Amino acid sequence: MSRQRIILVDDHEVVRLGLKALIERQPTMEVVAEAATAAEAVAKSLAYKPDVVIMDIRLIGASGIEACREITASLPDVKVIMLTSYAEDEMLFAAIRAGAAGYVLKQAGGQDVIRALEAVAQGHSLLDPALTERVFNEVRRAARAQEVSAFSPLTEQERRVLALVADGKTNREIAQDLHLGEGTVRNYVSNILGKLGVSNRAEAAAYATKHNLKDAL
Repeated sequence: MSRQRIILVDDHEVVRLGLKALIERQPTMEVVAEAATAAEAVAKSLAYKPDVVIMDIRLIGASGIEACREITASLPDVKVIMLTSYAEDEMLFAAIRAGAAGYVLKQAGGQDVIRALEAVAQGHSLLDPALTERVFNEVRRAARAQEVSAFSPLTEQERRVLALVADGKTNREIAQDLHLGEGTVRNYVSNILGKLGVSNRAEAAAYATKHNLKDAL
């Protein structure tokens, strides 16, 4: 069985030496190259085509995130694990957007680094447990924002009318619930169909359900 080929990228030689000693104790892993800058990381990745690059986010000159973006764009089969001392949300999400397969804090123990290497070797993505909740919170926030934006063309009153349409109520029933004239409700429904680009009440109701209208009220 071939060994997992790894490149280490950190501008501190002591950190690279420590990681190398840790990794090379594993019979299934080997360090094939080291780099101290983002430019070296990209060049050596292209030259060695490793399985994994372990890279510090904060490097002299260009950042590890920029290097990660270049490496994953040029070598999509190469997995990049970002190693950092900083549990910053901005850095975390920038690394994920750049294509990082893992994000591990330097405060983690040596076995956490090995587990991260094993996980990406099996095709999994991995986050330090201390950061997982932040990712879920951001995903939930983005989902809520997307749901709200789905109804941004509608006024507040139009959203109320749409919610009642989605509940299967007739124009007369909606008029009674909202204390409006039936003709006014018809106009609201017509405007809603036009703004959402749907043809009828059934499609409007399906749109409301799909995008969780109740969360946007």
